[in-house]
Amino acid sequence: MYSLDVNFLKDRPAYQEQPKRKGGISLNLPTGNLTPVYVGVAIGVGLPALLGVSWWFLQGKIVELNGQIAQLDQESKRLDTEIGNINKIKAETNAIKAETQALVTVFDQIRPWSAMLQDLRDRTPAAVQIENIKQIPPIAVAVGQPANNPAGGLEITGLARSFNDVNDFLLTLQQSQFLKSTESRILTATLVDAPLTPGVGQPISDVIIKPPQLVKYTIQSSMNDVPASELIRELEKKGTVGLVTRIRSMQQTGVISK
Repeated sequence: MYSLDVNFLKDRPAYQEQPKRKGGISLNLPTGNLTPVYVGVAIGVGLPALLGVSWWFLQGKIVELNGQIAQLDQESKRLDTEIGNINKIKAETNAIKAETQALVTVFDQIRPWSAMLQDLRDRTPAAVQIENIKQIPPIAVAVGQPANNPAGGLEITGLARSFNDVNDFLLTLQQSQFLKSTESRILTATLVDAPLTPGVGQPISDVIIKPPQLVKYTIQSSMNDVPASELIRELEKKGTVGLVTRIRSMQQTGVISK
């Protein structure tokens, strides 16, 4: 008969023979789920590529922005030049406007003597005689201070039949549009002998005829500083056609307000 000799000890793990190394390095490759390995490899390879693309994209944007900045700098310089030209034109325009306004102001303060003399004739009572009219220049309050009335004033001297006639003359002058009513006053009013008519002397006799007495007066008033453009109707009444025409022409152009 045949006998079976089976050694079961060789089947145990402790008795398993180790593989023999054959002159080299043995690699123990991982087994199981390799997804993390692939992800790590993908990140290691893709991240530098992504960084390179990003750098290239940023470089392009930087070049584009530098070009835009240079273009904007040129546009800014051009606009600065235009703004400088505009400011220069504005300054010249303002200077011309100031000169024009100064001329208009002087022109609007003109008081034609023809109109003022006609106004005085119309307001002089029959019993009052005007001997002299003197213009009074503006009087400054102090050195370097502006004048009280830049238009100045008038001083009227003459003879009147009575003190009442002088008062009546003053009242009519206070109603004049060319004079300031609050600054019209009688400076002096005194009785004097009436002047003899030229060529007429005392009669040859023992009787001396005493001439009648009259009132010698001095009235002072300030000219009204209201612009002439506001006295158009009064100027028309006194026949000042030329000045009225020029004022209306400037009103139509807008140089003087209506």
